[in-house]
Amino acid sequence: MAELLVIRHGQASFGADNYDQLSELGHRQSRVVGEMLREIGWIPDRLITGTLVRQRETLASMGFGDAAEEHAGFNEYDLDDLFRARFGGAVPDHVKADRKSYFRNLRETVLEWQAGGCGGAKESWQDFATRVEAARRFAVRTDAKRVLVVSSGGVIGRMTAKALDAPDAQMMHLNLQIRNSSMTRFIFSERAFYLQEFNAVPHLMSPEGQMMLTYS
Repeated sequence: MAELLVIRHGQASFGADNYDQLSELGHRQSRVVGEMLREIGWIPDRLITGTLVRQRETLASMGFGDAAEEHAGFNEYDLDDLFRARFGGAVPDHVKADRKSYFRNLRETVLEWQAGGCGGAKESWQDFATRVEAARRFAVRTDAKRVLVVSSGGVIGRMTAKALDAPDAQMMHLNLQIRNSSMTRFIFSERAFYLQEFNAVPHLMSPEGQMMLTYS
């Protein structure tokens, strides 16, 4: 069977005017995971990212940036748009007041979105789920034996929950656990698609590496 290795992008620029770019730490995380894959001889023969800058930058810093394909289905959901839809256009200051408040509101907003709320959002939950599935099918429709994808936490959470036939809400519980530059591995054939490994960070398990663990 073939392998689909999905990497979550390195740390983005949380709190900056432009979130969609890697922080200095995000580039370091990406370099370390790329180095580890080369050290163990896991060299991909197909490369895919979403169209987001932080995803493309992650692949480049991993050292695998040449000849990558793109599929917008691997892009993250637009949380700012969901916040605006949930709160009627203006996002209250408390929503992003601190990291604890931000992640609590993220969870509540996505669960409400899944339940049919956040009316007026640019993308419905069903549309998101459909495009993620389309991206997954795109990635596994191949003769390649090692497919490397760089994506985002919500997409990885959805792919994992779907592979496990778990309820929609489980996607959010998985999403909040996913660490930057972590590896989620699936195995696949023409008829099968199974989760093999979730949210693994062996490249960050040294004392120095653990100082680089982040979730956003």
